[in-house]
Amino acid sequence: MPGEFISPQAFQHLLNQQPVQLPAETVEPILLPLFASIDRSLFDRLAKQHSCAPAEIICREGDTADAAYLIWSGRVAIVKGSLDEPLLLGIRLPGEMVGEMALLENKPRSATIIALTPTYLLRINASEFQQLLFIQPEMARQVMSSISARLRQADAARASGEQQSRQLSEKVQTLETEKQQLLNIQRVRQETSDLIIHDLRNPLNTIYLTLCMLELTLPPEIASENRQPLEIAKSAAERMKRLVNSLLDISRLESGQSPLHLCSTNLNSLIQDMLRQLAFSAEIAQVQLITDISDALPTLNIDEDKIGRVIANLIDNALKFTPPQGSITIAAHATPEEITVSITDTGPGIPPEDRQRIFERFAQSNQEKPQRGFGLGLTFCQLAIQAHGGRIWVEAGENGLGSRFIFTLPLH
Repeated sequence: MPGEFISPQAFQHLLNQQPVQLPAETVEPILLPLFASIDRSLFDRLAKQHSCAPAEIICREGDTADAAYLIWSGRVAIVKGSLDEPLLLGIRLPGEMVGEMALLENKPRSATIIALTPTYLLRINASEFQQLLFIQPEMARQVMSSISARLRQADAARASGEQQSRQLSEKVQTLETEKQQLLNIQRVRQETSDLIIHDLRNPLNTIYLTLCMLELTLPPEIASENRQPLEIAKSAAERMKRLVNSLLDISRLESGQSPLHLCSTNLNSLIQDMLRQLAFSAEIAQVQLITDISDALPTLNIDEDKIGRVIANLIDNALKFTPPQGSITIAAHATPEEITVSITDTGPGIPPEDRQRIFERFAQSNQEKPQRGFGLGLTFCQLAIQAHGGRIWVEAGENGLGSRFIFTLPLH
């Protein structure tokens, strides 16, 4: 009958393990001398020869225990648990017995025995063994002594395991306490940061509204003469407002605490609004803004403020890297499932190895000239788009020139 084997991966996992640490005292191999002392015919009736190859299962945990095994040569492992990733309890060597509880009681085995090397065993039938004990009372006493020593050793291992478990539990408790302390520090830091950012919003709004009031109240000729500094100041205030709002939203989106305020939105109109806000910045940078937007884009149920800031952040980001006389193309097209928006610039482009990393906090592409900013805008864009069930990524622009940021918004 062919033997049953564990998988090569499980066997390698077993070979790489260290067994449970046992006390230094070992059980004397007295069974071999005992069996050598009895009548040969009795021994032949009692013990049957059995050979195993490496990784072969000698007996399984949970099977009915009807025999014990005396190791004549080789090494075997005592394991518990799944045979896909067995847990090594111990290793037995020549002269030692495994599965000895089968000689005392007919109950399911408490562990699995697996050959580690080519192994030669003597299989001792439990019922034959018990008959032999009636014939050889002295042998019965010595065998019981050996089994008792093995049980004491197992109990010592159990006690050692309990001590290690207590020590591990104490370490886990210490780590949990430290983790909670770190979480409390992080919470206080975040709350402090939110308060500071909230306090920044009020003076920023005041600055922006004051600039708008100046545009309305200044005499037309003075307003015309000072159009450029007023527009620069308004543009800077709007950029600061987007940054402050992004700082607040990033942590909230990451923790799921920033609900989306959905409303039916015409995406074409939203894009045009963002272009009007950034038109003066593009004029100062000498960059042309080009649109390629389908006339019949369907309305979307989105958070208009967040998606507006995503579009503004991507265009503003493109302005940072597009050289004078360059261009930025804003395109939007629909499929039956989603709307795809892309912002393509004619800047230096982003190396392939950086295209995923730039969406992380404080990350920037490894350009020769460092650009302004802290890399938070793209992090907000990714979180906001993902919150809407969409995707965002970056790829090379037309003919490998520049970068194209693309995001999708599902229609349903």
